[in-house]
Amino acid sequence: MHIITTHQNADFDGLASMIAAQKLYPSAILVFPGSREESLHEFIAQNISCNYDFQTADSIELADVRRLTIVDCQSSDKIGRIAECLQNQDLRLDIYDHHSQGRGDLRGDSDHNRIYGACTTVFTRLFQEQKTSISPEEATIFALGIYGNTQSMTRSQTRAEDLYAAGWLVAQGAKLHVISHFLGGALGIAQDEILHELKQEADLFTIKKFPVTIASLSRPQYINDFGLIVKRFYEMENLDAIFVLLATENRIHLTAISRITDIDVGLIAREMGGGGYASTASATLIGLSMNEVEEKLIALLHRHIQPQPLALEMMTRPVITISPEISIAEANTTLTRYNITAVPAIRDGKVAGIISRQVVEKALYHDLGHLPVKSYMSTEVQSLGPDAELAEVQELIVEQRQRLVPILEQGELIGVVTRTDLLRKLVTSPENLPNDRQSGSKMPLPTKRKNLNNLIHETLSPEIITLLQEVGELADEIGFKAFAVGGFVRDLLLKTANLDLDIVVEGNGIAFAKKVAEHFKGKFFPHEKFLTATVTLPNDFKIDIATARLEYYESPAAMPMIQLSSIKLDLSRRDFSINAMALQINREQFGTLIDYFNSQSDLRNQVIRVLHNLSFVEDPSRIFRAIRFEKRMNFHIGPHTKGLIGNAVAMNLFGKSRDSRFLSELKIIFKEKDPLGPLVRLAEFGLFQYLWPDLRPNYRTDRRFCHGIRQTKAAIKKLYEIEPKAKIDKSVAFLLTIFHRSGPEEIQAFCNRFNEEEKICKKLLQTKQRCDALLPILYTPMAKSELHQHLQDLNYEDLLYICSVAKKSHIHKSVLDYLCQLRHIKPLLKGKDLMEMGYPRGPKFSEILNSLKRAKMDGLVSSRADEEELLQKNFPLSNLHC
Repeated sequence: MHIITTHQNADFDGLASMIAAQKLYPSAILVFPGSREESLHEFIAQNISCNYDFQTADSIELADVRRLTIVDCQSSDKIGRIAECLQNQDLRLDIYDHHSQGRGDLRGDSDHNRIYGACTTVFTRLFQEQKTSISPEEATIFALGIYGNTQSMTRSQTRAEDLYAAGWLVAQGAKLHVISHFLGGALGIAQDEILHELKQEADLFTIKKFPVTIASLSRPQYINDFGLIVKRFYEMENLDAIFVLLATENRIHLTAISRITDIDVGLIAREMGGGGYASTASATLIGLSMNEVEEKLIALLHRHIQPQPLALEMMTRPVITISPEISIAEANTTLTRYNITAVPAIRDGKVAGIISRQVVEKALYHDLGHLPVKSYMSTEVQSLGPDAELAEVQELIVEQRQRLVPILEQGELIGVVTRTDLLRKLVTSPENLPNDRQSGSKMPLPTKRKNLNNLIHETLSPEIITLLQEVGELADEIGFKAFAVGGFVRDLLLKTANLDLDIVVEGNGIAFAKKVAEHFKGKFFPHEKFLTATVTLPNDFKIDIATARLEYYESPAAMPMIQLSSIKLDLSRRDFSINAMALQINREQFGTLIDYFNSQSDLRNQVIRVLHNLSFVEDPSRIFRAIRFEKRMNFHIGPHTKGLIGNAVAMNLFGKSRDSRFLSELKIIFKEKDPLGPLVRLAEFGLFQYLWPDLRPNYRTDRRFCHGIRQTKAAIKKLYEIEPKAKIDKSVAFLLTIFHRSGPEEIQAFCNRFNEEEKICKKLLQTKQRCDALLPILYTPMAKSELHQHLQDLNYEDLLYICSVAKKSHIHKSVLDYLCQLRHIKPLLKGKDLMEMGYPRGPKFSEILNSLKRAKMDGLVSSRADEEELLQKNFPLSNLHC
């Protein structure tokens, strides 16, 4: 294990140096030895907690550390418990510091000590020398380290190299307003006067139980460092949230700061034409009076401030229920089918009790499965209303140990809050985060919800953003919650454009799709069985719209059964964690990322991970998708997921049904940029024996197999260069290559095994038969006209197959010659010319023109005169008139 650390009570220079060191050692783990400055906590929580995985000394096994990199420090007594690593056998120690060597007691196997004002400067100079590219976000972090440690270049220890490094970071996109926000200096006399005025003008409002401070000032012109003054006042008064309005000659400037997640000042500033983050934001308004702006601000605060979590927000719905009269064995089936640990029993519309998996399993162990659920369910069940607050839910689940809390509205069960629901809410609420045991401060953890508005506008086109907003507003009109889901969200976080837009709604997806189609004047294609629909817009852009649904499988490898559900349960049925995120697009919540499964962490760590252990048993085709994502995105399948794939293969699930899903996934692999990588991976997992068991030579990816796939890929690429708009069925091309050493029986068996369409099966058989018969002929040299005669009736897949399996290079050249030249050759003389020369119209015309074309291909004619001479020689008019 390789870890990177810094000194205790870490500052911005220590943080920035750790992150910089990780660029040099990407596989190393970032570990804080103990406490950190409060401003550092704020910065991590607001800006980088989702981009970097910080650990503490208590969370790692120090005895396993084999390499230790220390930044901004040379003393063992300043790195806390991490100093224990120094006793590890064969430990490699790297030290990066900006103080003179020998200042501490540590000597590294490699020492990088330079006398600069900041340790971050050491790394920045290295990046400059090595021409290492850095992102604007990284440049901002590194600049914070330098400016913070040099007190904005005013400390006597500051060196010219610090200034040069800071300049280079600004050139790389460092955001100075972020640095200014986190690094504030002392206030002057004029600024102190404004601070005093702020204190007098500030009014405290209580909006939905939250204290909000609002102050209004007026000045002839804008005040320099006004944001710094507001921040200082905010800190001095220990406020939860503050909004300050500064009126100048023709503008009103808003500066806003909030320390609690329930008040998103960035959202409010955007509504006023500005922008910023959830914790700090600003806006400038023109043409409005102070009274108008104040009224608008208060209205926005009432609209956007949300109270503490309610049961309605936490609960899972729709609720899976059972009757108390069913047997315990039947209850076990329900618990297993839906992967839940407790279920409410309903009698006459009322909650009669709750039975847990633990009770059911013990009853089955004692052969009591035939008894009714009512015999052993818990009947002392307390319920709450949808407006119940977090503390009330916590009391029932934690203090009274109730397995789940039914949520009733007018006596009707509308949802349940489970232990998992409560835990997620507690973990993702900043006020409930666990304390760092060494520092007593709060550790930032990844949240299941955050706003991606800035990323959306950086990554997506204006057309897609507008489309999402309009679809969200249509959902608002009928009271549905709407979300973009799956690969679209995944690729957004990777800052990659993805035009496959999947929308999920909590409501009737088919009815909503029809409304979307009518709004955009598009076409509507429903799929009733799966509660989905496709909308094709007038510009041919497609939107797949689905009802939030829960799937269960009645047997291994069976097709899924569908039930209505919520977005939470809909995401839980997804194939992998990286595809199990949603982006809400309703107007009020637009851009809110929903992540229940720590998907962002897997995306950051480039891991393919299933959401539950029976995922491949229920749908073995997910193995193909796992491999495809691994190779396409250059990720890796996690160890546990890899083990589950091995288990599924050993169970022989691929032979249990004639399932077209396997072939569909294989065809998608054939469309990948490089299908050989996934195919080799399929072979490594032992899947070839299920795909084509009749092909003994192809059980493994031998040299011949790989060569054929590469040849097909190269031929397809060349064909697209010649014919960019060519319509090619790549799956046919690759399958023909794979089956080129096989007979029609093997191809027919493959098609039958995976329910291939009859027309595709027929195409495979006919193409192989036609081309296999032609290949021996093509090995013999021939005139170009004869080559054209053989190839002119072949389709693209025929030509690709010939290029892929032909062993002689002259055949490749012949096919290329045909595509580039021969098929386009036409005689200069046309039918009209023949008539003018006295040739009578009739069937002979075709023979004459084809003869001229063949002669031109073979180089026998090159001009109009040559063609006329050949015409007189081979088709004299006298013979035709006789």
